[in-house]
Amino acid sequence: MSDENTVSRTVRELPGLTRSALSEFFRLEAAGGILLIGAAALALLFANSGLEPVYDSFRQLPVAVAFGEFKIAKPLLLWINDGLMAIFFLLVALEIKREASGGQLSERSQLVLPLACACAGVAVPSGIFWWINRGDPGAIAGWAIPAATDIAFALGILSLLGSRVPVAAKLLLSTIAVVDDLAAISIIAVFYTEDLSVTALVWAGAAITGMVLLNLRGIRALTPYLLLGVLVWVCVLKSGVHATLAGVVTGLLIPHRGEEDGHHSPLERLEHALHPWVAYAILPVFAFANAGLDLRGFGLSDLLSPVPLGIMLGLLLGKPVGVIGAALLVRLAGGRWPEGLDGRSMTGLGLLCGIGFTMSLFIASLAYPGAGNGLAQSSVLGVLVGSVVAALCGWTWLRLTLKDDAP
Repeated sequence: MSDENTVSRTVRELPGLTRSALSEFFRLEAAGGILLIGAAALALLFANSGLEPVYDSFRQLPVAVAFGEFKIAKPLLLWINDGLMAIFFLLVALEIKREASGGQLSERSQLVLPLACACAGVAVPSGIFWWINRGDPGAIAGWAIPAATDIAFALGILSLLGSRVPVAAKLLLSTIAVVDDLAAISIIAVFYTEDLSVTALVWAGAAITGMVLLNLRGIRALTPYLLLGVLVWVCVLKSGVHATLAGVVTGLLIPHRGEEDGHHSPLERLEHALHPWVAYAILPVFAFANAGLDLRGFGLSDLLSPVPLGIMLGLLLGKPVGVIGAALLVRLAGGRWPEGLDGRSMTGLGLLCGIGFTMSLFIASLAYPGAGNGLAQSSVLGVLVGSVVAALCGWTWLRLTLKDDAP
């Protein structure tokens, strides 16, 4: 019997509840990815037709929440980007914590390959963007735009290939994307913050301390954690740190002690409840609100200007070079690839990792704030073209190279 720590064998040996949750994860992510594509296409249709005024009115619709003297007033677009995306980041944090507790990120032998691929897949595209835009202090702020992989979009493309895709390929792509998201979260926290309010941060710290105390007392009910999480979100929003990081902190503090007596932990219950909402509502709404770029008036010269060119080359060249190069180095160093994966399938995964979309659009909105910002429009153009071409290249390559029936 080989001592390889293969992903396929790992899946077969998972407990029933975990295996069921994993299957549900792939089903939701794949279907959500297809819906994401549809929402982006619909946004482009609205933005490039007579419906453009309706689309702009939707994004700029003023929405306010007030309690006495306290008031939060923002256009709907920012409620989506600061509010709904905080729930998305909450789910990402739950997935990261679960994987670190007993999944693909829990053992060194399982972590080496996706960690190396993800780190190289962040560094190489970011370096390409920086090199192309190094002479423009305004444009260089978008260096992290091509750094992340959109797991929903990528798994949606894989789902179009049916049973020919090995389970190991889906697991590896998912794990790379999770590590990718962790890197993107860290980048946002460090590089995309505004002037800080110490008072708001102190209140946020108090709410976080409350969640820590709940953990120490063994409280497993979700309600107190979620209420404190909302308070953290409000405080972080007012502090100058991007509000989505409140979702990350809350997710990491939700209790997870594995399966007990056949029941899911609080983390697993919340993750299971949020997954359909994120896959079928939050991410499509985000895509619809952010992907609507008026393409009329754009020409080849606009596409080849430094910002979109840096994003496209980062996604289409930097991502596969980083991911595939790191995988080859791991193998040359004596590491093993999951069973069922070879150079051809790894190349296809590297190409699909070039689908940035959700996280890339999100980072672009932080790097170039303002709806009328020319750099913002150029960045959206680069993300859309780069992600679509990466999806087509990855799908075509895998369609031609994968066998009809994968393990």
